[in-house]
Amino acid sequence: MIFGGAFNFIGALMGTEVAATIGKGLLDSQHLSMEMVLCALVGAIFWNLFTWYLGLPSSSSHALIGSLIGAACFSKLTLSSFSMSALQSGFGIVHWDNVTKKVVIPMFTSPVLGFIVGFLIMTGLTWLVYRMSVHKMNQVFGKIQIFSAGVMALSHGSNDAQKSMGIIALALMTYTTATSAGAHATFDIPLWVKLSCALAMGLGTLSGGWKIIRTLGSKMIKIQPVHGFAAETTAATLILGASHFGLPVSTTHVITSSIMGVGATKRLSAVKWSVVSQILTAWVLTIPITFIISGLLMMANHQWHWFRG
Repeated sequence: MIFGGAFNFIGALMGTEVAATIGKGLLDSQHLSMEMVLCALVGAIFWNLFTWYLGLPSSSSHALIGSLIGAACFSKLTLSSFSMSALQSGFGIVHWDNVTKKVVIPMFTSPVLGFIVGFLIMTGLTWLVYRMSVHKMNQVFGKIQIFSAGVMALSHGSNDAQKSMGIIALALMTYTTATSAGAHATFDIPLWVKLSCALAMGLGTLSGGWKIIRTLGSKMIKIQPVHGFAAETTAATLILGASHFGLPVSTTHVITSSIMGVGATKRLSAVKWSVVSQILTAWVLTIPITFIISGLLMMANHQWHWFRG
C-alpha cells in the first residue's frame, strides 16, 4: 500500500491536461456557480460511497462528470416549477462536443482496448513462458509485477488525481468570479491544489479498498502474478496515453477490462461473468444516476437555498 500510495502521489504531479478538461472543457464557465459545484460533488460522493459499500468498482470519474453535467442542465429549474426554456438554458451550459469526444467515446473505447490489449499481451506471455514451471513463473513475475504495479499506480495518479484538481480549481475560479465585482477569473491550478490532491490520492490508496480489491482479484477471476503483470501493463499504458491527451478515462474500467482480457486467455469460463454483469450494470448506471441525483439536488437547492449564504 505504501508503494502504491507513493507512486500515486508522484503520478498526480505529472501534468494538468485532465484537470483542464474537467475544469474548463465540459461546461461554460461563465454560467457556473458554487451551488452547481457543491451539488455535483455531493451527487458524485453519494454514488461512490454506495458502490464502494457494495464492493463494485464503479467509476468515480464518470460519477463526477455525470454529476457536473446534471447540476448544469438542471441549474435553472426548481422542484415547484418546470419550463422547457429553463431546461434548454441549462443544457446550453454543457459543451456537448467535448463531452462526446473526451468522455463518451473514451468511455466505450477504453474498456474494449483494455480487453483486447490485455488478451494479446497475455497470449504473448503464454508463448514465452509455456516451458517454465508454475513455481518458477510465479517467482519471476512476482518480482516483475512490483514494477508493473508501480507504473499502474503512477498512471492512476496521473489521471484520477487531476480530476480532483480540476473540480477544486473550478470552484476557486467560480468563487473568485462571484466575489470580484463582475471580473471573470481565469482557470488556474495553484501548487497547493496539486500537492493536496496528490497527497489525498496517496493517502486514499494507503487506507485500502479491500472490498473492491477482492472483487477484481478473486471474485471476478483468480489471477496469478503473470496475469497481474499483463493486466497492469495494459492498463498503465492506456491510462498514461489518455492522461497525455487530457482524456478523463475511468481507471477502474480500464484495469477491470484488462483483467477480463487477461483472464479470457485461460478460457472464457475462467471469468465469472455473473460478477462481470454486476460491474457492467454499475458502469452503465453511473452517469445517468449521478446526472439525476445532482440535478435534483440543484433543483432542491433553488427551492430551499441550502448552499446559499
